[in-house]
Order: sequence, then C-alpha cells, then structure tokens
Amino acid sequence: MGKGIRYTDEFKRDAVAQVKERGYSIKDVSERLGICTKSMRDWIKKFHEPELDITDALDQAQENRRLKAELRRVTEERDILKKATAYFAKETL
Repeated sequence: MGKGIRYTDEFKRDAVAQVKERGYSIKDVSERLGICTKSMRDWIKKFHEPELDITDALDQAQENRRLKAELRRVTEERDILKKATAYFAKETL
C-alpha cells in the first residue's frame, strides 16, 4: 500500500501562506485543499519562517524613525497653514 499523495514543496508553502499570511484557519485550508489538519500543522512547522529576524527588525526601526520625522514635518506644515489661514481670515473681516 502506498503512502498517499505527494505534494510539492511549492504547494505546501502556498498552503502555509494561506494560514500564516492571509489569516485563514488551518481547518478551512485543509478542507479546501483536501488534506488532513495534521499534515497542515506539520507543513506549518516545516515551512513557516519566523515572523521577524534581526534585519527585518532593524529595517522596521529605521522605517519607524523615518515616518516619525516625516510626521513631525507634516504636522509643523499643517500648523503653519492653520495659523496663516487664521491670520488671513482676520484681515478680511
């Protein structure tokens, strides 16, 4: 008796991505693909990479600093425009 259907690693990675990246439940993906939930859990253990590694964390920290600086700049520009609008509104009255 054979071991059953052999799935490619690409197929398994796509199945894992549906659970980990798209947020579908293991049960839903397993039923849709016609595999047992145990196989799905095994594939997740084998193919799911850690959420963040050191370089990703550093990239995110750098992006956060850049976005905070941009937010400060845009907030200052908005405040200047508010003051200018108030000033010119007073002059027209």
